Amino acid sequence: MNLAIKISLLSSGLFLLAGMLVGIVKHRRMLKSADHMAPAYIDIAHRAAFLYSFAMLVIAKLLEYSPYSEGVQLVAMGSILVFLSITIVGYFVTGMMNKTDNLFRHRDFRTTWYVYMLTVGEITGLAIIVWGFISTQFLGQS
Repeated sequence: MNLAIKISLLSSGLFLLAGMLVGIVKHRRMLKSADHMAPAYIDIAHRAAFLYSFAMLVIAKLLEYSPYSEGVQLVAMGSILVFLSITIVGYFVTGMMNKTDNLFRHRDFRTTWYVYMLTVGEITGLAIIVWGFISTQFLGQS
C-alpha cells in the first residue's frame, strides 16, 4: 500500500472521529440552547466530517488502481484532503462563534477566492484520481 492510500485511509478515520467529536459539541450546544438547536455551522461541520470521511475512503479505493506515480497520487489526493480539512475547521470555528448567518451574504476572500481555489483543487485532484481508475480498469493501461 503506497503513502497516498495510507494517508487517504488515515484521513478517512480522522474525519470519522472528528464527526463524532463535533457531534458531542453539537449535542451540548443543543442542550444549552433555548430552541434546542445547535449553531448552523456546527451542524454543517458535523455532517461534513462524516461525508468527507467516506469521500476519502472512496478516494483510497480508487487510488489502488492508479497508474500514476506515488508523487502524482499524493498531490492529487493531498489537494482534496487539504481543502476538505480547512473547510471542516472553518465550519467548526464559525459555529463556535455562533455565527448562524449565511457566510456568503458578505463577499470576502473566503467566499470568493478560497471557494475558487477549493473548486479547482478538489475537482482537479479527483479528476486525476478517477481518470487513473478509468485508464487501468476500462482502457487497459497500466
